Amino acid sequence: MGFYQKLVIFLLLNIAALLIGGFLQGEGARSEWYRGLEIAPWTPPGWVFGAAWFTIMICFSFYMAYATELKQLNLLIILFIIQWVLNVSWNAVFFRFHLPFTGLIVIILLTVLVAWFFFYGLKQMPLKSLLVLPYLIWLLLATSLNAFIWLRN
Repeated sequence: MGFYQKLVIFLLLNIAALLIGGFLQGEGARSEWYRGLEIAPWTPPGWVFGAAWFTIMICFSFYMAYATELKQLNLLIILFIIQWVLNVSWNAVFFRFHLPFTGLIVIILLTVLVAWFFFYGLKQMPLKSLLVLPYLIWLLLATSLNAFIWLRN
């Protein structure tokens, strides 16, 4: 399978993650529950989340299409699936079920896993691994937002 076919597959999978996650979060930040929370002062405006996630998923799709040429393809695909499930499930855990602590555990696991993707790629394709950096940085921010909510509410 060629690079562009792999890219299309990962784009479809990652965009599906965004759509399913959006569906699972219900009203999300517009919910009465969320609006009643004390949120971190560094929380970005709502529109930033959509733009950030769209950009992140495009970058991560390119990274994954390149990374499929690396060693340990089976491990890479298994970890991608785990990452996908964690990414999608956080929305339901946090927003639909109102479980900030469980959401914090999920997002920490996701952050560690995405850090693995970054450092794994850094050894074998240093420039292309920079495509994971927006994901990792965003997850660090999102983890701090989730932690703040758990600690303050």
